[in-house]
Amino acid sequence: MKSDDKLMHALQSPKTSRRDFIRYAVAAGVTATVAGSMFDKARAATPQKGGSFVQALTGGGTKDVLDPAQTNDSYMINVGNQLRNNLTEMSPEGQLRSELAESWESADAATWVFKLRKGVEFHNGKTLDANDVVASFNHHRGEDSKSGAKGLVKQIKDVKADGDNVIFELEGGNADWPFIVSDYHLMICPGKDGKMEWESGVGTGGYSLENFEPGVSTKVKRNPNYWKENAAFFEDIDNLFVADANARTTGVRTGSLHSMSNLDLKTVALLEKDPNVVVKPVTGNKHAVLPMHCDVAPFSDVNVRLALKHAINREEFVQKILLGQGEVGNDSPIGPANIYRATAEEMPQRQYDPEMAKSFLKKAGMENLKVQIHVADTGFEGAVDAAQLYAESAKAAGIEIEVVREADDAYWDDVWLKKPWCAGYWGGRPTEDWMFSQVYSKGADWNETKWANEEFNKLLVEARSELDEKKRRELYVQMQILCNQDGGALIPMFMAYTHAVSKKIGTPEKWANNWELDGHKNGERWWMAG
Repeated sequence: MKSDDKLMHALQSPKTSRRDFIRYAVAAGVTATVAGSMFDKARAATPQKGGSFVQALTGGGTKDVLDPAQTNDSYMINVGNQLRNNLTEMSPEGQLRSELAESWESADAATWVFKLRKGVEFHNGKTLDANDVVASFNHHRGEDSKSGAKGLVKQIKDVKADGDNVIFELEGGNADWPFIVSDYHLMICPGKDGKMEWESGVGTGGYSLENFEPGVSTKVKRNPNYWKENAAFFEDIDNLFVADANARTTGVRTGSLHSMSNLDLKTVALLEKDPNVVVKPVTGNKHAVLPMHCDVAPFSDVNVRLALKHAINREEFVQKILLGQGEVGNDSPIGPANIYRATAEEMPQRQYDPEMAKSFLKKAGMENLKVQIHVADTGFEGAVDAAQLYAESAKAAGIEIEVVREADDAYWDDVWLKKPWCAGYWGGRPTEDWMFSQVYSKGADWNETKWANEEFNKLLVEARSELDEKKRRELYVQMQILCNQDGGALIPMFMAYTHAVSKKIGTPEKWANNWELDGHKNGERWWMAG
């Protein structure tokens, strides 16, 4: 064996200590400094088990619960992915792949058969079976369901167990159904007597629950029987809810935290100079939204909605709020990572135009407009500053916007979906149907604008079952135009996911971009590097 091969073999062996490798390398003619650097880089890039990971998460609250149906922001999405699995998942490359379902098939896109993986255990020792999946999906169905996935599962006509298979019968064809079942609400929990048991936090995930204090912290420990190989490397994870960006930044810089997301963009340059920290932006479909309730005056008048859409300076938002880390939005949630996004020719970019805003107010029978917008920085990073910036630009259109600052900790429970105009954000969804069904369809629990456009809802059903790519694109473009022209969602900008991670933490070269924090899978994909 050549000396280079011997060195590489030693480097790849987990039994080789740093001291031993340096000794081998020096004997082969490599300096001790270079050998040490080679060893450190190799170990940092190789996932290893062990260590305690401490991360600061946003989007938590004192009313958080372990029921995946009630998950509505990033804190519980991340924790949920540590505790539980879905039937399918998105890979870092943006491809659909198996998780608890080994495979799936359909002849007509209306009846789907998912074959479950064998030998998967819940944290309590129970073996996963098809009845657990049926109970988990039925938990989100029914007239009384308050699930955030209600808009997704209402298309299920029946779901039943058949040996190791789960069979979904849909109301109509849906080519995206295997994507839909990867939604974070649809995580699989144990079933008992036909009901899903979520209270204990038991799942099939890489970590089991040790302590849960809503709005404060969640402690999990590694599941020694995790069914995935080469995943869930940390011995334990402390998930801390830290709403204040300065506190998160200080924690990462001092080493008390290993990672944070949603950076204060004003501190990015400072963090980039820190030798112990890596700053990583990831571009995806994350977007800010200012949802107006279309069933409440004055937002019930489409002319008022259009006036407000023309009274916002989107370029200014991108430059002053995002510091250039994003792009302007156009009042449609379909983003740069979606395949059927409307082009600028199909849906021209809406510009800041106070005179146009005035003309729409005149159509609404108004010369001036006074409204309140309810915001907190947990809505999206910089939301309070953004609302104040918007209030200034809207004055030129005769619109007075009163910015009402709300508390961060109860924002998602007491403001979002309840106040007629507020701030929020969406991570975006891998498919157009997923985003539209969950947030824009009539009756969806997360229809944050209370929008009920008959033509849109008709097109939604039609596009869902259309297998011809060209026709499907045409339908989705029409739906985006309806959102732009009639919808209550004012979407000023798409935002990069921003992160700061300690160099003590190893991460894959490729991160998922469907959500922040490596698709909220960092708990099982990252490791302790030093």
